[in-house]
Amino acid sequence: MSESSLCRAHFHVLAEASPGLLSRLLQPLAKRDLVPDFVRAVREGDLMRVELLLEAMPQEMVHLVGGNLGQVIGVLEQHCESGQALLLAA
Repeated sequence: MSESSLCRAHFHVLAEASPGLLSRLLQPLAKRDLVPDFVRAVREGDLMRVELLLEAMPQEMVHLVGGNLGQVIGVLEQHCESGQALLLAA
């Protein structure tokens, strides 16, 4: 029986608005078979404010995804709020 630790992760990104931005921000999640529970994107002039929320994300992937989001072309700021871990037995 394997155990994995899951947590809530809420990523906040500020980036330059561009046509391919949203797909580039979702790519770090997609390559790890993760689907966000909530996505919000608001354009503010030449900038875009994006939120990505995952209610149950593997805890060991939070810093990896955060690092990948920070490396996306056009990203100016990125931070993550991660919640309490949940221990699930599979």
